[in-house]
Order: sequence, then structure tokens, then C-alpha cells
Amino acid sequence: MRRTDRVRLRALAVASAAAVVGALTALPAGTAHAVSPDIVISQVFGGGGNSGAPYTNDFIELYNRGTAPVSVTGWTVQYASAAGSSWSKTTLAGTIAPGKYYLVQEAAGAGSGAALPAPDATGTIALGANAGKVALVTNATALTCSTGCATQPGVKDFVGYGTTASSAEGSPTGNLANTTAALRAGGGATDTDNNAADFAVTAPVPRNSSSTGGGTGGTRIHDIQGAARTSPLAGQAVAAVPGVVTAVGPSGYWFQDPQPDADPATSEAVYVYTAGAPGVAVGDSVKVGGTVSEFRPGGTGGTTNLATTELTAPTTTVLAHNVALPAATVVGAGGRIPPAAVISSVTTGDVETAGGFQPATDGLDFWESLEGMRVQLNNAAVVGPSSSFGEIPVVPQGSATRTNRGGILLQAGDGNPERVLLDDVLAPTPAANVGDTLSGATVGVLDYSFGNFKLLVTATPTVVPGGLAAETTAAPAAGELATATFNVENLAPGDPQSKFDGLAAAVVNNLRSPDLVALEEIQDNSGATDNGVTAADQTVDKLVAAIAAAGGPAYSYRQINPVNDQDGGQPGGNIRQVFLYRTDRGLTFTDRPGAGSTTADSVVNNAGTPALAYSPGRIDPANSAFNASRKPLAGEFRWNGRPVFVIANHFNSKGGDQPLFGRYQQPSRPSETQRHAQATVVKNFTDQILAVDPNAAVIVLGDLNDFEFSGTADLLTAGGSLVDLPRTLPLAERYTYVYEGNSQVLDHILISPALAAKPYSYDIVHLNSEFATQLSDHDPQVVRIPLP
Repeated sequence: MRRTDRVRLRALAVASAAAVVGALTALPAGTAHAVSPDIVISQVFGGGGNSGAPYTNDFIELYNRGTAPVSVTGWTVQYASAAGSSWSKTTLAGTIAPGKYYLVQEAAGAGSGAALPAPDATGTIALGANAGKVALVTNATALTCSTGCATQPGVKDFVGYGTTASSAEGSPTGNLANTTAALRAGGGATDTDNNAADFAVTAPVPRNSSSTGGGTGGTRIHDIQGAARTSPLAGQAVAAVPGVVTAVGPSGYWFQDPQPDADPATSEAVYVYTAGAPGVAVGDSVKVGGTVSEFRPGGTGGTTNLATTELTAPTTTVLAHNVALPAATVVGAGGRIPPAAVISSVTTGDVETAGGFQPATDGLDFWESLEGMRVQLNNAAVVGPSSSFGEIPVVPQGSATRTNRGGILLQAGDGNPERVLLDDVLAPTPAANVGDTLSGATVGVLDYSFGNFKLLVTATPTVVPGGLAAETTAAPAAGELATATFNVENLAPGDPQSKFDGLAAAVVNNLRSPDLVALEEIQDNSGATDNGVTAADQTVDKLVAAIAAAGGPAYSYRQINPVNDQDGGQPGGNIRQVFLYRTDRGLTFTDRPGAGSTTADSVVNNAGTPALAYSPGRIDPANSAFNASRKPLAGEFRWNGRPVFVIANHFNSKGGDQPLFGRYQQPSRPSETQRHAQATVVKNFTDQILAVDPNAAVIVLGDLNDFEFSGTADLLTAGGSLVDLPRTLPLAERYTYVYEGNSQVLDHILISPALAAKPYSYDIVHLNSEFATQLSDHDPQVVRIPLP
């Protein structure tokens, strides 16, 4: 769901903020009745180290809302229980600059939690987790009061937190908990001398003297974003947040603070959702008020997506036009370097509640720390073809591990966190292939949707072609059996003739007319029309004719029509596997008829020679492993008189698995449960063949929808009875498919030990997956085995 055309699935509360102006009587210095002109208590947290607490220590935070530095040397922060009159104190030292915080670390609890940022002062006070009283005192004399404490001599500021607090400025705040703090509004700048009005009870956000707050103007964007995956101010109203408009869409705009803090973990930009034409232009200097909200792209169907921070029900004041935009943050050489392997170090659960924000080491947090900001990639490397959605996967130059043709390889421990998808929401994106380069600076604002971080380019990048060409394999020599697998992506008679002609040319010219081709995703004669038709003779005949017209051999074929709507895939399409084979080089098919779509094939022992009971046949089609999925097609061939057993597969898809850059880490892959069951059934069948003859020629191939390092491949190769050929290739050549910029293996050819002992040649023929224009989204592959 695009940011620009998303459908709101919740009502947006319209928040309005009224300025509170009080006529206050000037009182003697040091009392708390007058609004403090400078130092205030900006946050109190007493749950440190308790069960479920996000931090190990209690803390008290101060903030300078004034315009000049203030020395706090000799001052104290003091604490008493909610009804108590016995006060503990921590002595302060140093100076607090305007717009800066001061963090006082207090006692640690017995439980776990993250360490606080480096404190500016340290004490040992154990604050109450739910309620208590905290005073900022300009001397070292301990208070002795229980009530009326806010007006005691020397008290600079005072907070009564929790409804049972016996003293407060105005009324006390709500009750705190192990997971919540009292947080002063406006980034610490709001002070009306009413604790209940000035403080919100929310997640703690400890800030020290290196954190920049609202200056004299209130909340900044980095306060809204926080060093976290969701905003520490979510649900709160903010006012007069300054920034410069950097990009404008039809339903909102992005703006960025030109005066960032020193913390790279806090984003300096945020999206403002206006629900209609924003009424601002790029380069406008603005102040914005609104409600801080977390928006989850995809609505109720996008529960695995990360939430993005935004301001809703906004009020925008334009201060100036045509001001300079904040400099874009360079990602890559000369700028911020993204993590190389780890997407998230969160081991289980919802990252938005897990804590441990680590943008230096975790790719998910790295990109989160740039949310909404202007980001620049120099000479970005294209690692996935441009899509029909206008998306182009890219990485900074220097990223590894790259394929031989310029992609980036998915590995067991490396999901390639440096990847980001360019998107055409704000400006068109060009067509691009893997191996291309985007010349110069590619600049945009960083967004997130559909399980990926996306750079919404603000100007169309220029493509420098990498010269990628479709590969051609070697022709089989005399006596070599050439066997291929090719997912032809929902091929149906209604597809344009150009697709049939393109696939035919690929078979003839790029695959060099193999002796046997196992096809996946052949649809029935009516294509995706769900009308009960299951026969696919028109589909296959049209392809066979196109191959002959392209100068190829006259292929014969075998297949079994499935039960209507029982094999998954595109509804109504009834996809299945098909054997194409040529007889002019010595390959024949051994027909043993009688099997229907629900008949289970079996292995027969003919005096020490294995045979199939049915050929073609389907392997255990009633097994629950193949519910709503393609059933394996088994065929018995003879090559120059020698039996060859071939099993064509199309295992369960990865639909329903959680995304790599998703809300839940580590991502669950529920789809692999069915693939593992399917692999077990196929392995048991091949083991029956090899039990009769350990030297039998067995080929298992097709779209297994899983990686060469997966448990699916492990099950098929267990015990050494099958060799998975993608695993035999150099690392940089192991891919048959490119998904969101990750080059990966989904298609496999596996061969029995007797065949693996031959000097075979194996080739993945890259002619589809890396190109913007594709006949299919899969690359075919072929193995040539000398069997004279």
C-alpha cells in the first residue's frame, strides 16, 4: 500500500492545542509558584530494574528551557515517598546549556533492562515505581516536609507523581509503573506549574547532556522519533515543531530539522499526514503541531509491517519560502555505513516492544534511524531488476557478497541489510537491470511499506547500463543426457504469442534444446478462468509448436491433469509439471498407463531392477503434504537403453512467511513446514528406487521454493542419496531467482550418486531473474551427464 494512496482503516482523532497563558504573580526567587524560566525537572522514572522495566536504573532528568547556561553545582535533586517527609538527596555539579538535558542516574533494581545513557550525575536513591515526590533544590539542605513542599525555600522545581503524592505543583501526575515515566511535554519546555497538565505518563526516554531538546521553542523532530523503533511521544500532542519541508505527496509531506542533534540514532525527519493536499512546498520553513501517531502500512492485513511515525491532525505555520534543504545523509562510502549482515539482533517477538535499539549493528534499526530523512546514495549499485511497481533494489557501492553478475547474494546468516528499494511515489524511476549503476547522487526521503525500507526518490536517477546479457549454456556432446528445469510462470494459451516465442527461443538457443525439460507452472487450456477445465494440451502444444518454429526439435510430452482447483497456484489455472522430451537423440519415455490424478505411484522390484508402477505417475497425491500444492510428477525414461527415473516438483510457495525487515524477529517461515513434509515424501520415494538398485539413475528437479542452505534441501540430500547441484557451485553463482534485490536459489536439480560420479556439467542459465523485461521470474538450469 503506497504512502500516497493508502486507505485509513482507523478514525483519526483531531487534536487541537490551546495555549495556556497564566497571569502569574512574581514571587521570591527559589520558590516553585512562578513558572521556572530555565531549569525544570523534565522526567522521573522509578521502575528501574523492576520486572519488565526497559532500564536497569531509576533516573531524574532535568532540562534548561531558558536562553542562557545555568550552573547547578551545589544543587540537589531530592526524593521522598508519596506520603513521606524523609528526603534523600543527590548532589549535582556542572552547567546545563539552553535546550539541553541533564541525566541523574539513581538506584538500580534487581531485575534486567538496558543501561541508561551516560549520566551527568549519579546517586543511590531508590525512587518509588508508582508514586513519590521529587524536588530540585538550589542548595544541599534536605527537605523535611510532607505537604506544601513546592513552596519550601530553595525549591526550584517540584514534581508529585502518582495520585497518592501528598505534595505537587497543582495536582500530581497519574500513577507510574515499571514501564512508564512522567515525561514533561514540549520536550521538557512546557511549564504551567501543574504537574498533572505538564506531564504525560508514557515510556521512559532518558536523555543526557549530549541530547538536544527543544531549545526555547519546545519539541524537536528527534524528540518525536527518539532512539527507538517507535516514537516515545506516541499519542501525545506536540506544538511548534520546527523544520523544512523536503518532499510533498498528495496526502502529506515530509519535513526535516536543519539543526540535528549529535545522536545518529534519532531521525531528524517525520511525515505529516494531511489527508489531502498539504498546502506547503518543498523548501518551506515551517512549524508544525499535531498528534504523534504510529501508522502501520497495510492496515489490518499488514500486521507484520513495522509502524512508521507521523504527525496527524496537523496545524502548519509557514515561516519562510525557498530555504535551503537540510543536507542529505550519505549512506555508503564517505557517509554512514549500513550493517553488513545482521538485519536484527532481536531473537524473538515484536521488535517494537523489544528495546535494544542498535542502528550501528542492526540493519533494521539503521534504516529506522533515518526514517523520513533525506538520504543520498552515490553511484548506487542495482541488485534487482526494476519492477512493475516502480521499485529498484539497490545497495551502496562496496557491498558484499556480490554475485558474478552484480547482484547481492542471500546467505544463511546474511539477509543483506544494506539493501533499500527505490520507489516512484514522488518521481519516476527508470528501467534497470542487475549490474547497472545509478550515476551520481540518488536522493530521496526514506519511507517503509510492504516489509521494506524504501527511498522515495525526489528526482529520476540516471542509469548507466552494466551490459548484462542473457547467458547461453554449452550444447550437449554425443552421449550426454541434457536435463533442464524451467518455471515458465503461469503459461496459458491466452498469453501473447510473444511469450511462447520467447520461451521457445530460450529453450532452443539459451538451453541448447535439452533432451528433457521439466516445466513448472503450465496452466490449463482456459488459463486463470475457473471453469472446471483441467486439460493443458492446448498450452503445451502451443509451446511445442513455437519451439519447432524456432528451429528446435519436435518435443513430445507427458503430464497428468490435476483435480480441479486442488493444486494451488493462480486460482483457476490448475498449474502442473510437464515433461518435454526429444526422441531424436536416444531418449524415450516408458509408458505404464493407468494412473489418474489421485493414483499413488510406487516402485516395483523387477528381479533387482527398479521400475515405476505408473509412468507418468504422481507421488502420494493424497498425502496432506500436498494439500493445495502441486503433486510430484514421476516418469521413467530410457536413455540409450538405460532406465532413468525423473521426478519433477513444484513445492509449496513461501506465501505467508514473515518479511526480513518485518515487525517480528527473527522472521517465522511457516510455509517451510509443508515443504519439509513434501521433501520427506519425495526422498522416501527416491530411496525406494535406490534400495532396489543403488546405482540407479535418478534425477529430482524443479521449483522447490527453498534455498540451497535450507532444511528442505537438507532433507532431500540426507544420507547422501541425492546430490543438490546448486550446492556444488561457487558461492557467487548460486541463484535462480531475485527477490527484493536478494539473489537466491529456489530451483534445484538433484542427482543420485551414480550420476554424480560421472563428469557432469551443471549450469544455471541466467536469462530472466536479473532483467526488467522477463519471460519468467525464474532462471532455468541444465545438467549434462555423460551416459554413453
